[in-house]
Amino acid sequence: MTDFLSAVMDPDNGFLRLALYVATLSSISFGIIGTYVITRRISYLAGSISHCVFGGIGAGLFLKNRIGISWFDPMYGAIIAALLSAVIIGVVSLKMKQREDTVIGALWAVGMAAGLLFIDMTPGYFDMTSYLFGDILLLSKNDLFLVIGLDIIVAGFAIYYYNILLAVCFDDEFAYLRGIHAGAFYILLLCLTALTVVLLVRIVGIIMVIALLTIPAAVAGQFSRRLWQMMILSTFLCIFFSWTGLIISYSNNLSSGPTIIMVAAAVYFMVLLGARFFKRAS
Repeated sequence: MTDFLSAVMDPDNGFLRLALYVATLSSISFGIIGTYVITRRISYLAGSISHCVFGGIGAGLFLKNRIGISWFDPMYGAIIAALLSAVIIGVVSLKMKQREDTVIGALWAVGMAAGLLFIDMTPGYFDMTSYLFGDILLLSKNDLFLVIGLDIIVAGFAIYYYNILLAVCFDDEFAYLRGIHAGAFYILLLCLTALTVVLLVRIVGIIMVIALLTIPAAVAGQFSRRLWQMMILSTFLCIFFSWTGLIISYSNNLSSGPTIIMVAAAVYFMVLLGARFFKRAS
């Protein structure tokens, strides 16, 4: 812990302070969107979106290095792929209930396969580890600005449409009876989830994105009775998991993304065991 604090205070370790800033600010979006994902029970949809992101990253690398579009960053492709998959999944979920799991599973696989094929067709070698498993220590100031922008959008959306989203998450039929376009808000929620997933990819990677999106909200749900309470507690839990994971990974020379996930998972299982113990005791 002392070594980590000394490293943070070192003027040459700006990347470490930037990682802490991003971890703290991104927790706002993760806490809010994760709460909606848990309450609406759409974690499998978020998983499909995260794997489609890999296809967008592969397409971005292809366009930049094979076609020659130098300004096209792979993360632009990730954003496009995430939003497109969110809209497709949303429409399928609303219109094709009986085929929903099949289409979502297909998109899940196609996204990964497309990404690999684009990378195969792109000249040069690309280390995809940071995309698959994340590395918060490699984030830039541009990522910090993206986090701030996403926080403003997500927080504003959650505050302004709080009651509507509450109805959409818990009772679609009630929302329709009140004249709310529940389907449109559902797809919009998926789009915000997609943008949050893209940000998560930079921190914990595609493989583990669902864990950090859902575990803090799941833990918060054990101690919250209202949706807004769950959001706030989930945000603070995200901060705790990220900071603790960073401290442990830096002190022991471990990968930051997997360490953050292991910290979150350890707390989650302890909460579940504690809840089961107290339930038996009572």
